[in-house]
Amino acid sequence: MKSNVICYKPIGIIHTPFKEPRGVPIQPSAARGIEGKVEVFPEYVRGLKDLEGFSHVILIYHFHLAKPSSLLVKPYMDDEYHGVFATRAPSRPNPIGLSIVRLVRVEGNILHVRDVDIVDGTPLLDIKPYVPDFDVREVERIGWLENNIHKLLKARDDGRFIIE
Repeated sequence: MKSNVICYKPIGIIHTPFKEPRGVPIQPSAARGIEGKVEVFPEYVRGLKDLEGFSHVILIYHFHLAKPSSLLVKPYMDDEYHGVFATRAPSRPNPIGLSIVRLVRVEGNILHVRDVDIVDGTPLLDIKPYVPDFDVREVERIGWLENNIHKLLKARDDGRFIIE
């Protein structure tokens, strides 16, 4: 019988100007110009070879400050409840975050990034290069966000998903 437990070990720590979740932009496109650093632990530095050739990277991380999930959530950009899988809320059954950020440069084990929407001290799980031919899709609909997407640039974390 296989175990249902999946364990991940952080490969680094994300450093940003945001010392707490409240006030953090809720997507990288709303965090334009905000700089951060991704510290990759020494045992993973060899894995950064050739990463500097990419202008953007996908950071996959653990929402370490998120409260336990609910299957219905009220997201930042709406006053209605939606299924958690129809949102980008940080409180999820598996609190995994994903952000596409601009890679400015690599210095040893430090990635200098821009357009970062992540809380300082967030554990990094993985890094992947962003490749438009792989990652960009033409979409026909964006669900409940259709009437709310205009709120993105002003929306900020208000603390509703953090551990109190």
